Amino acid sequence: MLVQDVINHIQEIAPLKYAEDFDNVGLLIGNKKEEVTGVLVTLDTIETVVDEAIANNCNFILSFHPIIFKGLKSLTGKNYVERTVLKAIKHNIAIFAIHTALDNHQNGVNSMICDQLNLKNQHILIPQKQTIKKLVTFVPKKEAQKLREALFNVGAGHIGNYNNCSFNINGIGTFKANEKANPSIGNKGEIHFEEEMQISVTYQKHLESKILRTLFETHSYEEVAYEITTLDNLNQNIGMGMVAELENILSETKFLDYLKNKMKVTNIRHSQFLNKPIKKVAVLGGSGSFAINAAKAAGADVFVTSDLKYHDFFTAENNILLADIGHYESEQFTKNGLVALLKKKIPNFAIILSNINTNPVKYF
Repeated sequence: MLVQDVINHIQEIAPLKYAEDFDNVGLLIGNKKEEVTGVLVTLDTIETVVDEAIANNCNFILSFHPIIFKGLKSLTGKNYVERTVLKAIKHNIAIFAIHTALDNHQNGVNSMICDQLNLKNQHILIPQKQTIKKLVTFVPKKEAQKLREALFNVGAGHIGNYNNCSFNINGIGTFKANEKANPSIGNKGEIHFEEEMQISVTYQKHLESKILRTLFETHSYEEVAYEITTLDNLNQNIGMGMVAELENILSETKFLDYLKNKMKVTNIRHSQFLNKPIKKVAVLGGSGSFAINAAKAAGADVFVTSDLKYHDFFTAENNILLADIGHYESEQFTKNGLVALLKKKIPNFAIILSNINTNPVKYF
């Protein structure tokens, strides 16, 4: 198992194509061709986590948060980031960060929070835009079925709960091959008329290279005519946050007690009580102030997140309860979920859950 092999499995879990533009995800340190002795999964990569990887003979760290976020202009060990990077390089340890690629996945961070709270009917809170693409191509009519099936087999034509979706139009295609061409149909120097079918399929953007490779390998034409467009349709399976429902309605105080117990927190900062029952719950792991209005628009009774500032609590506007449980606390179960997902991909490999609590915030 090489570093690249592990990366391929991670990409199947949460494609990096869906990470936010501001983020720094992917392989941050290491050689893709290095053989992997073991994988340590952590929320944060700090010096003690690198020590833990060394002790467990793991030369690959799968980290939720990236240790390198902004550009490094020097590596002298003057701060914890540089010291961590230097130690990883010294001991030949690869570090891979997944962060918002997992935040935006339907089975990622926010689904893990919902599962921890036993919430049902989960839906993406803020669906991501411009992640769905459309391929339009033209193929001889007699080859249309073969091409459609090949595209379906690599993930094209999947829309919500439906598979094998396409739109097809019959027509006549024309072309004239020059002397340098090697046409599979027709003769050089002659205009050829061919009964063709126009096939349109949508696909998730992370599948594009696979879709195009399949198109070129399956199509009989020397020059394949095709068009790709990015759609504005919202992707209901990719995006930030989650909104779901409690099994039973709770009062505000009982919900906060329930939240404390399930998320294993000792302190919750919250907005003013509204004396309203809690049924619909919006969640967003990490810093979630940007999603307060989305939670309100979704009709949530409470929004569970972290890193809310003083003025953010005013935006509750007396129609939603805001609950700040802490950044680490909101994402603490992510590494457990990542271990479970990765073990399904590579069950017979050393995948270890970090035992280190990397929370930098302490309570008195």
